[in-house]
Amino acid sequence: MTKIRPATEADLPRITAIYAHHVLHGTGTFETSPPSEQDMAARRLDVINKGLPYLVLEDASGVIGFTYCNWFKPRPAYRFSAEDSIYLAVEATGKGLGRLLLQELMAQAERCGVRKLIAVIGDSANKGSVGVHRSSGFRHVGVLSSCGWKFDRWLDVVMMECALGMGDTTAPVQSAA
Repeated sequence: MTKIRPATEADLPRITAIYAHHVLHGTGTFETSPPSEQDMAARRLDVINKGLPYLVLEDASGVIGFTYCNWFKPRPAYRFSAEDSIYLAVEATGKGLGRLLLQELMAQAERCGVRKLIAVIGDSANKGSVGVHRSSGFRHVGVLSSCGWKFDRWLDVVMMECALGMGDTTAPVQSAA
């Protein structure tokens, strides 16, 4: 049985390990050196201090994935648009858990006032992430060709977006988180 809940400080060792695997072996992130647990703690705190969701997925073995969103850009006009991030442990992939995590993130981000969630997906060959986003209602909006260099090759970035709640059909009534 899996459960999604807010991430805590106690989850940071596992979050750091999951992310380190993706940094060292994957192209979904363009980081090339795994951040420390202290770095990951600061990133989590930054998200939480902005009033945005940072969630973990756990099963009987412990944390097997995490997701969060953060402002797409720091300028005030972007305050209703956030970029999502989703990472699963290797043993948790291919089971529909990424979609489960993303859908919960979308619901919580909407409650925080986010109107547009943006996926900035590393590597156009990242079929898992593209598929998870597409199945959750995201639409493809473009590709930034060969803008990242990792593992001795050029990598694209796939851009996808999804309107949340009223999207751009109405003016926001309050500031997003």
